[in-house]
Amino acid sequence: MINPINEQQRHEIESGARQVLEAAWNEELGCCFPNRSAYAHQWLWDSCFHVVAWAHYGDQRGVTELASLLSTQLDNGFLPHMRYSSESQRRGPLVDRSSFTQPPIYAHALKSLIDAGLDPGDDVVRAVGQALEHLWMSRRAANGLIYIVHPWESGTDDSPRWDSWLGVDHWDLERLAAHDIALVDQTYYDSFGAATWSTKFVACPASFNAFASWAFQEYGEITGESIWQERAEQLADRIDVLMWNSDEHLWNDIALLGGGVSASIPTVDGTLPALVTGNRSYAMAALDQLIDQNRFCGPFGTTYLVRTDPLFLADIYWRGPSWPNLEYMFVLAADHWSRDDVAGSVAAAAAAGVLTAGFAEYWNPLTGLGHGARPQTWSAVVASFGGIAARGSTA
Repeated sequence: MINPINEQQRHEIESGARQVLEAAWNEELGCCFPNRSAYAHQWLWDSCFHVVAWAHYGDQRGVTELASLLSTQLDNGFLPHMRYSSESQRRGPLVDRSSFTQPPIYAHALKSLIDAGLDPGDDVVRAVGQALEHLWMSRRAANGLIYIVHPWESGTDDSPRWDSWLGVDHWDLERLAAHDIALVDQTYYDSFGAATWSTKFVACPASFNAFASWAFQEYGEITGESIWQERAEQLADRIDVLMWNSDEHLWNDIALLGGGVSASIPTVDGTLPALVTGNRSYAMAALDQLIDQNRFCGPFGTTYLVRTDPLFLADIYWRGPSWPNLEYMFVLAADHWSRDDVAGSVAAAAAAGVLTAGFAEYWNPLTGLGHGARPQTWSAVVASFGGIAARGSTA
């Protein structure tokens, strides 16, 4: 039984999340650095989750941060996943920003501001559309799915789903880091400096495609332009047809260049197409696993891998811990299908995890022990689902 969040916990989350954001705010750049020591740069999807949190508080800095993020956009619409605060980074040919991207959560960030009564301005709305247009026109494979050209672009940097590209079946931090850097030189870039293809790594992640379909849908709701809904439905259909794994009841990634069997390792982000699928039976089967203690349910959050999988390591980066940004997405997916039992259970466990871990970057879902940067600003997003957590659930 996962107990509902109580009023004291909700207060601690509300006040603690706000303090984390306030302490990380960079007035000059108009954004939060995720952690001033470990992550002293601006990251794409980190900033998007900051915007969601700022919107929850009705704070105008959410508008400022989204505009700041979009100011890094290239002239062709491509949105980089990093803006450097120093010249110590090497993530493509551009000197001040990355040449890779990250999941397109910016449409949801935009909608969060509008839903909170904050006016983002026409330029911000237009820039989000340009970023989505670039994704649709420049990153669609022949199979109709969106592809990425580096694990960094997935957001789940060192997920075991990438192990086949590395040629290992176990956690090896040094080899993973070296592999990621080597891929930078094995990437093709366009004349603007944006990554376009790779000689070694091209994949269609289930979660990235789900986020893209969801972004098209939400942007269509904002603008009233039917083309975005059509694209959302088209992509969602491709996800179901090509990625559903009827044995695991999850959506798999697809390797286009390199890779192999690791693309089908059962990781919890394989539930995220529940955000966009039109197939209720698929959605229910995937969401049920978020409250199943033999699959992904833990007392302090969801496990990244199935708890019984031999690769599961509860304390090791993308090998088992809970991540607050993903917890937020699971809650939204469950809410989309009116699964209050799942949404309440995930939100309550994640709230307990965030508090126990001290607003950490990620944490052990079985003990709540925090890891990575502490505090990490994207943990503040949990404040936005505090009300859902109050529903609680039996798991």
